[in-house]
Order: sequence, then structure tokens, then C-alpha cells
Amino acid sequence: MLVDRYQLKCQPVRDLLVDYITERQATLDYSSLRHLSAVLAGLFWSDLEKHHPDIDSLRLSAEVSTAWKARIATKTVLRRQPDGTRVEVTEPRVTAPAIKQIVRAFYLDIGQWALEEPERWGPWASPAPISEAECSVKKPEQRQKSRSDQRTRERLPVLPVLIRVAERRLNEARARLDALNVAPLGSTFTVLGESFTVPRKSTRLDGRPVSVRDEQGRRRELGSEEKRAFWAWATIEILRHTGIRIEELRELGHHSIISYKLPTTGEVIPLLQIAPSKTDQERLLLVTPELADVLSTVISRVRGADGTVPVIANYDSHERTWNPPMPLLYQWNMSGEDRRISDNTIRDGLNETLAASGLTDAAGTPLTFEPHDFRRIFITDAILNGLPPHIAQVIAGHSNINTTMGYAAIYPKDAIEAHQAFISRRRALRPTEEYRAVTPDEWQQLLGHFERRKLALGDCGRAYGSDCVHEHACVRCPVLIVSPTERPRLIEIRDNLGERIAEAEREGWLGEVEGLSISLAAAEEKIAQLDARQERKDSPVFLGVPTFNQLIARTVEGTNR
Repeated sequence: MLVDRYQLKCQPVRDLLVDYITERQATLDYSSLRHLSAVLAGLFWSDLEKHHPDIDSLRLSAEVSTAWKARIATKTVLRRQPDGTRVEVTEPRVTAPAIKQIVRAFYLDIGQWALEEPERWGPWASPAPISEAECSVKKPEQRQKSRSDQRTRERLPVLPVLIRVAERRLNEARARLDALNVAPLGSTFTVLGESFTVPRKSTRLDGRPVSVRDEQGRRRELGSEEKRAFWAWATIEILRHTGIRIEELRELGHHSIISYKLPTTGEVIPLLQIAPSKTDQERLLLVTPELADVLSTVISRVRGADGTVPVIANYDSHERTWNPPMPLLYQWNMSGEDRRISDNTIRDGLNETLAASGLTDAAGTPLTFEPHDFRRIFITDAILNGLPPHIAQVIAGHSNINTTMGYAAIYPKDAIEAHQAFISRRRALRPTEEYRAVTPDEWQQLLGHFERRKLALGDCGRAYGSDCVHEHACVRCPVLIVSPTERPRLIEIRDNLGERIAEAEREGWLGEVEGLSISLAAAEEKIAQLDARQERKDSPVFLGVPTFNQLIARTVEGTNR
């Protein structure tokens, strides 16, 4: 089924792909298996058959493999335009190195298995058309790391705002629902500045209305609004306190909350048991008081009339199997049936909360949050607050500490502190006399040097400790930094020099003519430098160093961590 949906024409290759995927099935979950078939059968062999209809062998020529690599490097997608129309756009395929890696692994696996079972795999053993260097994912991973870090830096500072908005939406939704529960049929009630009209009759067994009409005549289901607001609030709180994945969140059950008694003090510690998910590694998380309040609120909400959490069956969309019935926390009653809350419902609740917050990114577009963003924020915040990375790795459930550090966004503050620590270590290795205290005379001499830099035409750029070698003939000096505001004065000096040269020539003072000519040439050169500098600044292709005020796009306040 996974292979046949691509309608491959070459039956032997189709059978080979089925055998290969079946062989790999034991070590992969369903999502990974589906992705493997999509790459090998869809992006690889189906694409080759489309451009080379007669192909029937895995041994590809250089021209065929090169053409396939060029096609896989880009993809065509539909983009919505501002006017609502959709146009096809060709853009680079970010996952191209990973696709090449899967195809290369397919060839290498066939070659290795041919040594063990030559009668089965030997006829298909062929040189891999993709080299190891072509599968390098270093640059894509660096770009992905940069994008992830930028998302974390944008979302971590506004997380308190999102939390407050989620609490406000929940309180307002509860207030509207409470007002509806006490309002008689056919009446009109007002809450939080909004007026609602209750229908005259109800089809429910308890006699309560399903929906109401607001002032604009729109149909509103206040019960559903309260449910979505509650689960959006619970999702934000649990994810930000635990950093778990969304599939782990939906698998939390009443039995996931356990207690542990310390053998030394006898103190009871609440723990949250996270079921094996992506890495099949079970782990325990410490339940903070804030997280305990959220979990207790969720349990109180989902408990049935008998005081227990209903046991429901749930479908694992990743493994495509039904799990045994469990007392899941993420469940609600729909049409009299207890059902598991879906991923889309959780994401819809987050999107509604974000829309109510009005948060925007640096470009001014509405800010988006994915459930996985809370995982990156949790790990980044924990490491920034001093949690050792190897402990964060255990809490996050990563098999490799490099994965954990990939989730942690690096802030400029960390780079500055690391650089300062590096300088301190270098100073410790240098002779101590190099870092002696400056004497008062040396300090005054240093201050005097900078005080003497100010001149009539600008600033003197000579190095500290050096004397003036031009006998204060500043117009001639190459280290004179002329201020743009002194250009009129420099023009006066140039004109005066011209008049003095003319006088000296009339009087026959040839020695003075020579000296004044040198000063005149230097003055004209400095005027030309000022004009060229101003022209570059006014030009649209100015490549000079801008000021800090010209560089910054926005200003944020730093927080002490």
C-alpha cells in the first residue's frame, strides 16, 4: 500500500522496494516507514520513471543521477498572493540533503545485504549514485538552528503575555457560561459588556440551550468556547512547565502522576511519568507547585460522576494502532461520549489565544506558536538559569546532548560573558607586571594627550606617546582629521594661501612660494577628501560604516537572569 500508491511501472523495482521497506519495518515506527516509502518510491523511483520511462535498473548513469539531483534540489509550491490568488513558486528544497542520504543508505544497505543473502539482494547491488559529501547536512542544520534560535528569542520574552491572555480568556469564558447557566429560556443577559439572547426552547435532555445569539446576531456556543479556552490554558501551562512533546502531552494519564518518598527525610515528592514517545525512553519529571495546580484542575474537570477519570480507548496516529484503554487527562465529552482531544484542537486553542493577545513579530505579522516552541523555550530558559546541559538532556528525553544544546538558543549575553571569561583566563597566564596599576602621572599624561587632540580644524590622529613631527603645520599633516563643519574655514585658508602665493611671486620670495604651495596642495587635498566623504554618504551605494542608531531595527530591554 505504501509503495503502490505511487503506481510504479517497473514491477521488479516495485517488488524490491516492498522487500526493502518490509525489512526495515521492524526498527521504524509508522511515520518513519511512510516517510521512507515516500522518498524511495515517490521522490526517487517515480521521478526517474517519469523522466526515463524505460528505466529498469538501479545502476544509474552519471547523466541520469545528475539530472535527478538537480530536480530534487528544488520544489514547486503554491503561494497565496495579497489579492487572494495562488501562484506556483519554485524554491530550494530544504530537505534535499536528507533525501539524498536516504537514497544513499538504500544503495548501501542493498550492497551490504547482498554479501549476506546474495541470491535475494545480489542482483540489485549497484554503486551508490550519491557520494557521502553530497549528503552533508551541516549547512541545512546550521540554517535550521538559526531559524529555531530566532523563533525562541522572539517568543521567550512574550511568554508572560501569552500566559496572562490565556488566563483572561478562560475567566471570561467561564463568566459567560456561568451567566448562561442561570439565565431562563427566552431571556437576554449581559456579561462583560456583551448581551446574549437565549433561545426559547432547547433540544437537550437537561433543558439547557446549546447556543445563544450575540448582539450581532451571530450564533455562539459558550460551552464550546469555555472548553477550548480551558484546554488552551492547560496546554500552555503544562508545556511551559515540562517541555514535553505534544504526543507525550496527549498521552498523559491519571496514573502518570506518582509520588516518591525520599528515604532520608521521608518527604513525599510528586513526579510526572512521561510515557515513551519519540525515543522510546520513559522518564520522570519533578512536579512543581504551579504544575501541580494545573494538573489537579485538569483532573477535577475530567473526573466522572463516580469521582474517577473515565477510561477511554485512543488511537496512536504515529504507529497506526489502537492503544489499550487508559484514564487520559486530555479528554472531553462530545455528544455524550468521552473522546480524546486531537492535535488540531490543541493547535486551534493556541491560535485563538495568540489572536486574542495581538502579539506580532519583528516584521509586524501576527506571531505564531507551535507546541514544540514551548519545548525549545523550556530548555533554553533552564540552561540560561544554570541547569547543567546533561541534566537538561535527561529531562528533555534526548539520547544525545548535542540535540539538547541544539534546542538552547544562544543570546549575545552568553557570548559576551564567555569572551570575558576567556580574557580572564588569558590574563592569568600573562606576567603580572603587565597589569600593574597606572600611576597618577601616567594617567594625567594619557588624559592630556586626548585633550591636546582637539584642533581648530578638527582632531589630531597621532598615536599616544608620539610627538608632532610637522611642527604644528596641521594643514599639511596627514593625520589631521578635519571636521565636516570646518569646511568653510578650510576654504578660507586655501584662498588665503593662494593670495599669499601670488604676493610672494610678485615680491620674488621664491622660498616662501615653495612652502606655501605645499600647504595649498595639502589644503586642496583635504577639501577633496571632505567632498568625497560627503558624496559617499549621500550616495545610495554608500558602503561606509553606519552609526549605531542607523543599524538598530528595534530596541528591547534586557532582563536579569
